[in-house]
Amino acid sequence: MAEVLTEVILSVYIISFLLGLPANLFALYAFSVKIRRRPLPTDILLLNLTVSDLLFLLVLPLKMHEAASGMSWTLPGALCSITAFLFFCTIYTSCLLLMSVSVVRYVAVAFPVTYRKLLKPVYAIVCSAVMWGISAAHCSITFVTQHHPSLSSNNSTKCYEGFSDKQLQVLLPVRLEFFSVLCLIPLVVCVFCYLRCIHLLYSRPRISPQQKHKAIGMALGTLAVFLVCVLPYNLTHLLGYVQGQSLVWRHYTLLLSTFNTCLDPIIFYYSSSAFRAQIKKTVLLGRNELPISVEQGQHASSDF
Repeated sequence: MAEVLTEVILSVYIISFLLGLPANLFALYAFSVKIRRRPLPTDILLLNLTVSDLLFLLVLPLKMHEAASGMSWTLPGALCSITAFLFFCTIYTSCLLLMSVSVVRYVAVAFPVTYRKLLKPVYAIVCSAVMWGISAAHCSITFVTQHHPSLSSNNSTKCYEGFSDKQLQVLLPVRLEFFSVLCLIPLVVCVFCYLRCIHLLYSRPRISPQQKHKAIGMALGTLAVFLVCVLPYNLTHLLGYVQGQSLVWRHYTLLLSTFNTCLDPIIFYYSSSAFRAQIKKTVLLGRNELPISVEQGQHASSDF
C-alpha cells in the first residue's frame, strides 16, 4: 500500500477523532438529560446512535496505530478481530438507527394517533436492540474469516486485509448482503420516509415555516450521510463481488464512513428538540445569562 495512502488515512482518523469525540460526548449528555426527564422514541434512538459513534471513536486510536505502522498490525491478533468487529458494527448500526429515526418521524407526521400509542420507551429500546443485533450478527464475519479453521490465514501482519482465495469466497457474498440489507434498504426507507414527511408537512397550512425548514434540514442531513459517507464504501462491496476481489481503493471510501461521526451531531440538532435546547442552554450559560428551560423543547409533539 502506497505511503501517501497511509498518511491520508491517519490524517482523516485524527481529524474525525478530534472533532467527533467532543461533539458526541456533548450529545450523550444532552440525550441522557432529556431521557431522564421525558423519554421520546427519537431521543432513545439518537442516544443509541451516539453510543455507536462513541464506540467507533474509542477503537479509532487502534486504527490510527495501524495506519501509523504502514497498515501493518503490530498489536495482539485477538485485538485485531475485536477492533474490526466494533469498527464495522458501529458503522452499520448507525445506518440502521438512522433508518429507524426516519420511520419514527414518518409515523409521527402521517399517523399521529398511532405514534402516540408507540410513545412507550420500551418500543424504542427493543427497536434499538434489534438494530444492534442485526448489525452484530452480520459483522461477526470478521471473526469467522480470521479464526475459522478452514479460512484462517497465516498473514499475521495485516488486520482484516490480505484475504486468501478461500476467505474471499465467503467474504464477497457476505459483503454483497451488507450492501443490500445494511445500506440499500436503509437508504430507500430514509428517502421514502423523509420525502413523505416533507410532502405532508407542506400540505398542512397550519405547520409553521420554521418546522418545515427543520424537516428539510433533517432530511437533507440524513440523506447526505448516506450518500456521501455510507454509499460509496458499500458500492465497493457490489463492485468487489462483480470483479471477484477486495478492491484496494475501498480504503478511501471507508474514510468517508469514518468522517460520519462528525456529521451525526448535525442530524442530532435537526432531529431532537432536546439537543437544540441543550445547545442553547450551554451558549446562554457561557454568556452568563439566564438559561432557557430544557422543558421548552420537550413538550412539542414533533421535533420538526
